[in-house]
Amino acid sequence: MADAVYAGSFDPITNGHVAIIRAGLVAFDRIIVAVLTNTSKQPLFSVDERIEMITHALEGDPRVEVDRFDRGLLVDYARSKGVNVLLRGLRAAGDFEYELQMANMNSHLNPSVQTVFIGANDYFFVSSTLIKEIASLGGNLGGVVPRCVEEKLRATFGP
Repeated sequence: MADAVYAGSFDPITNGHVAIIRAGLVAFDRIIVAVLTNTSKQPLFSVDERIEMITHALEGDPRVEVDRFDRGLLVDYARSKGVNVLLRGLRAAGDFEYELQMANMNSHLNPSVQTVFIGANDYFFVSSTLIKEIASLGGNLGGVVPRCVEEKLRATFGP
């Protein structure tokens, strides 16, 4: 088996992300969760807060390394970690088109890098953006985010 990189903004991590990581651990020895600094988005939580939530949500699983990825190409980041597999989650058909385009571009940039897709299954309707909106309006987050994330969102937006 090998290692994989699962990159995203994770602002915040959801149970869909956790399910993809857990499913990935069936096929990979180690998954590096690379927390992106996405300049096109205004994050609710700092990178350090997101790293803390991810670590807590995954209960410190030693097979999961949480790291920050501030700039550059993902294929270069993966190479710097000695990894040739990118793990990506899919929710809906729209995700597939975008993710396939990214996978092909990453393969073009570095032919030794392969992308593995894992479906979000029961969490296909969950996105970090939607979670933040529901939290800001006081909606029920039970079952869609890890408990530590729900607590952080309630502390941010109120009950």
